[in-house]
Amino acid sequence: MIKDLLSGLTSVDPTDYRHLYDTSTEDGVVPGGGVHVTFLGVSTLLLADDENTIMTDGFFSRPGLLRARFGRLTTNRARVAGALARIGLTDLDALFVAHSHVDHALDAAEVAGRTGASLHGSTSTRRIAEAQNFDPTRFRPIETGQPVQVGRFTVTAIPAQHSPGDLAPGHIEHPVSSSPRLTDLKTGDCYSFHVAHPDGALLIHASANFLPGVLTPFPVDTVYLGIGALGHQTEEFRDAYWREVVEATGARRVVPIHWDNFTRALTRPVRTLPRRFDDFETSVRHLERRCAETGVLLVLPQVWQRTNPFA
Repeated sequence: MIKDLLSGLTSVDPTDYRHLYDTSTEDGVVPGGGVHVTFLGVSTLLLADDENTIMTDGFFSRPGLLRARFGRLTTNRARVAGALARIGLTDLDALFVAHSHVDHALDAAEVAGRTGASLHGSTSTRRIAEAQNFDPTRFRPIETGQPVQVGRFTVTAIPAQHSPGDLAPGHIEHPVSSSPRLTDLKTGDCYSFHVAHPDGALLIHASANFLPGVLTPFPVDTVYLGIGALGHQTEEFRDAYWREVVEATGARRVVPIHWDNFTRALTRPVRTLPRRFDDFETSVRHLERRCAETGVLLVLPQVWQRTNPFA
């Protein structure tokens, strides 16, 4: 029993998959000053061109496993400040939150507050921001299907569904504590984000699930594909997920996200989620097979690395 428990807490070193790393840029320099994307763990992504910057989620606190599961949660301002300093981010135009769980929404108000960004999210995300005294005039309720223009970026939120096994389903219906528990931060509305730019189009799909047919009207070059808990689903589910997200959008490049252990600080080496919560190897084998069959490029992102999403 103890052996099984310890085995379930082991994880994968992503450097074992270095053959999937992005080699399109050197030293984080994107040729021609075009769009670049920086993976910052879970589904936190920084997108920028030479004029504007936008971000999804903005989660950097990454509390330890025991605290995340059983304790009260607050933004770790030192970790947020350290992460923003490392990527040199002082000004952000807009921050979009995929849903209201701890690993997406806990730090959003802090990041938006520090950088001057407008904060875009659901009613549940707004309640979290209110508990952190975020300026309500800078909150923007998301309306699915309605494009939001940020410079040359056009961001459209699309209805999505959380991955199977949601630990905190539902909506935050009442004011939330400034130090909530994990289950207080309920999912709320769940979104994918279609981002169009003159350089190309991409989809940020944070949760490993799908709503049939929803993504077909949104063609893209690249999908940032959430794979958290995908390895614990059936092969039939994984095949359907591929069809409804990758094939439906016509993407020719797939970048897995939401696979890292978000209870480890980003100052430590990145590891996958423990095997008790996910099976990273199975997910990657599936993606490698489907990409080989269809000629789609599979790229595993490295934290902090600036890359060209349309290379």
